[in-house]
Amino acid sequence: MKLHARIALALGAGLLSAASFAADCSKLNLLTVPGAEKQEAACLDDLTTPYLTASGHTDASDWLPLHSQATRNPPGAVPGIQIDGYFPDTSTTNAYKGWNHDAQFVIRLPDNWNGKLVVTGAPGVRRQYATDYLISDWVLARGYAFAATDKGNSGTSFYKDGAAPGDAIAEWHRRVTELTVAAKQVVAQRYGRAPDYTYITGISNGGYLTRHALENRPDLYDGGVDWEGPHWRPEGPNLFTFLPAALKYYPAYRATLSADAHDRIIAAGFAPGSEFLWEHHYAVYWDLTQRTYREEIDPGYDGLLEAGVPFCPSGTLYCDADYDYAQRPPAVKSAVSSVSLTGRIGKPMITLHGTLDTLLPIRTNSDPYAALVRSSGRGHLHRYYVVEGGNHVDQLYDLFPDRLRPIAPCYRAAFVALERWVEGKGKVKPPESRTISRPPAGDVANECGL
Repeated sequence: MKLHARIALALGAGLLSAASFAADCSKLNLLTVPGAEKQEAACLDDLTTPYLTASGHTDASDWLPLHSQATRNPPGAVPGIQIDGYFPDTSTTNAYKGWNHDAQFVIRLPDNWNGKLVVTGAPGVRRQYATDYLISDWVLARGYAFAATDKGNSGTSFYKDGAAPGDAIAEWHRRVTELTVAAKQVVAQRYGRAPDYTYITGISNGGYLTRHALENRPDLYDGGVDWEGPHWRPEGPNLFTFLPAALKYYPAYRATLSADAHDRIIAAGFAPGSEFLWEHHYAVYWDLTQRTYREEIDPGYDGLLEAGVPFCPSGTLYCDADYDYAQRPPAVKSAVSSVSLTGRIGKPMITLHGTLDTLLPIRTNSDPYAALVRSSGRGHLHRYYVVEGGNHVDQLYDLFPDRLRPIAPCYRAAFVALERWVEGKGKVKPPESRTISRPPAGDVANECGL
């Protein structure tokens, strides 16, 4: 980018500072992402979201809905190099840059590198920029190199990818591994040596990928932080053992405050006290999540339909409100088995989950996963922090500040604790697994003590 164009860009965004134009571009044209089909490298005055948004190097729609507006990131610019691109793939759900190509990634290489790398996979069915505000900004400010993947498919039709049930989700594992291997080599090209430590982390599906990676490829990582990952087991619990009950009984609860309907939703795993969140989750999350993931795992349930009938009342033909996972054919359990977790983590991991998570209730997701880790004999490698008042999406704190708390500051405290645990060679252990109480006062959006 020519100097006058860079000045105009910075002034237009209100981002010009003493740190501007400090980026070291000397190796820009020497960086090659191994295995990538396409890559575009840019030398940027700042790798954090304000500048990336103004310069067109992130997509704010991917990350804006996930954080509280009260959550602050470290101030100051982080100059460095960003590489966008994609690995070979046949699916086309990711339309970023008009590429219409999946397996997209972003790699960020700060000038002031701390010798370490963070890798993540996108939460939900979002794309590679989904954790830019909550994770990338924060770790870049601490000197980390950062790499993220769209997991190989994205969007609400992700289930169309793959040849067999479960294939689209199983691809996520391969894409995280692919990016990790490539990012380590890019780091070595940029800085002259491989990272001293590599951490994997993620939110929601990114948390699930953290669990899976530390179970199956611990050789690639030194540890990880799992932020509210979903639990997948063929015998349950999994999405299909609790979401159908919410879909079936919530309309009756909303219409009449039926005690029976309420109790059935609670019995499915949802937390008492989360009722004020049910309407939002029914409208935004429960229905769409059940139908699309069920289509991925059990496409035969709704015949020739794709992802069932939205918001159908119980009794409607092919309605997901009536989905009974226990009665489905063995092939369905086999598809779940192909993406299941074992709990056999091979490196230190910290899990966080909120008590008021109303998409992935804690009782049916992280509670059983923590138990699985213990039963697998890996409890010494795990810490589990239950965040009182935490919901699946920090954004809802802005609507209910008196009843919720963002998980972000607890996540960041946990990440620092993981660093000390790993880099201190186990001598500085994190606090034992515990519940983190919601403080009665203070800056809960930015402060959390483990």
